[in-house]
Amino acid sequence: MLDFPTWKKVMLWGIALICALAALPSIFSLTNNAWPSELPEPTVNLGLDIAGGSHILLEADPDFVAATRLENMEEGVRNALRRAEPRIRIGDVSTDDGQLSFLLDDAGDVDRARAEIEDLMNGSGPVREWDLQVVDGQRFVLTQTENGLSNALNEAMEGALRTVGIRIDGLGTREPTILRQGDDRIVVQVPGLQDPEQLKELLGKTAQLEFKLVQRAATVEEVERGFVSGGEVVPWAEGEGVPGTGLVVDRLGGISGDTLTSAQQSFDSQTNEPVVSIAFNPEGGTRFRVMTTNYTGRQFAIILDDEVISAPRMLEPIVNGQSQISGSFTVESANNLAIQLRSGALPVPLAVVEERTVGPDLGADSIRQGLIAIAIGTILVMLVMIASYGRFGVYSTIALFINVAMLLGIMGMLNFTLTLPGIAGFVLTIGAAVDANVLINERIREERKRGRRVMAAVENGYKEASRAIYDANITNFIAGVLLFSFGSGPVKGFAVVLVVGLFTSVFTAVPMTRMWVAGWLRKTRPSDLNI
Repeated sequence: MLDFPTWKKVMLWGIALICALAALPSIFSLTNNAWPSELPEPTVNLGLDIAGGSHILLEADPDFVAATRLENMEEGVRNALRRAEPRIRIGDVSTDDGQLSFLLDDAGDVDRARAEIEDLMNGSGPVREWDLQVVDGQRFVLTQTENGLSNALNEAMEGALRTVGIRIDGLGTREPTILRQGDDRIVVQVPGLQDPEQLKELLGKTAQLEFKLVQRAATVEEVERGFVSGGEVVPWAEGEGVPGTGLVVDRLGGISGDTLTSAQQSFDSQTNEPVVSIAFNPEGGTRFRVMTTNYTGRQFAIILDDEVISAPRMLEPIVNGQSQISGSFTVESANNLAIQLRSGALPVPLAVVEERTVGPDLGADSIRQGLIAIAIGTILVMLVMIASYGRFGVYSTIALFINVAMLLGIMGMLNFTLTLPGIAGFVLTIGAAVDANVLINERIREERKRGRRVMAAVENGYKEASRAIYDANITNFIAGVLLFSFGSGPVKGFAVVLVVGLFTSVFTAVPMTRMWVAGWLRKTRPSDLNI
């Protein structure tokens, strides 16, 4: 018990002091004091409920999912029947009222056609996704089932959730809250972002990118009509080209944005204007090289979400699979476009149905009230511990102060986010931090009552109580990890404080207090304990 080597003392004090000093920037920030700019600043991030920020509620359009499934089914049916031997010919194809209908040229092909599209109707999920009816002997009518449509919407929403998360992470924000609400809504909360317009601009675009050859310019009338013979009309994006006009591009061919491997905001080497530098995978790079080689001198349109954002001329073949997207970009808009392209297209458009900016005023009051609660809780715990255990209670209260400082310092060094539930976790940690010392001190009392000497009583007290302490904290750690893994937003904020607090409280309550007690016993050699 008394044998506490110097290296262990240095290690324990070093860990405690480093973590405690790391808490100073956060303490300065929470108390609205300036921290010297020339010093490191590992500050705890504040959540939306404390620092304010942007709150947006996004809603998906189930009709878009249904329409997309109809288009995909039509293409799948055409391809399946085209591959049949001999080929099954169809005509009079329509997608009215959410149904896909087509007429077989030969009524004798009904059974073969049914067999060819059977796998398409079953889909890849556990439920049948399409119902089939044969009308008048040779007309097929395919109808989406409710279960199939529900599964498709769920998959689209999960994909949208991932894409939204990637885009927001690209902004460099800390601990955003992104979660589903109901079947077709997503809640987004970004702490510290006071401009929801930037968030709406980033999340509202589906970011479907295409590169297509330009045939000619389209007139206002052609853009309004929406189609021309032998090509596809695409209007200019706002701020590009002549308002109301567009370009006629090849309907087929081109390169999809799915072949992109990277997209970064950069600057044009000649004009120094903000651009987006992109790189293709081998497939996309090959197709881009072929297009720029075969059509040198022609324009190609860069189409984002069915609008032309740029139409550069191919002056020479591009063989390295890299290019630039130029336009009327600012640094911010170019960076947003790069984030959208990196994250991929949204599988379903998301409309903003609710938005609000949360100010920091409520958060400042919450911090003040939270600090008051922490101070009151700390004082009460100190009084109880000192009154109950004397010198050992003093050691416990010192360990408590170090525990709180270490907890705040570690959260700052790891860039964790503090939320209102996190402040509640702080208060809870203060009360729970002395549990270990209570167990140790009570165990020492029992050992003394059994007649053990001072040294043996203290040694057995720490040894026996430590088993229960570690067991209890392991179970709490498992609970905290599960809360962090499966929770979101405020639940994660509470879990972070809980898990970090477990490590700091055990560290300060067991080895730190044991080092102090060992030093006192070795120095004074008391014949009895006042505990």
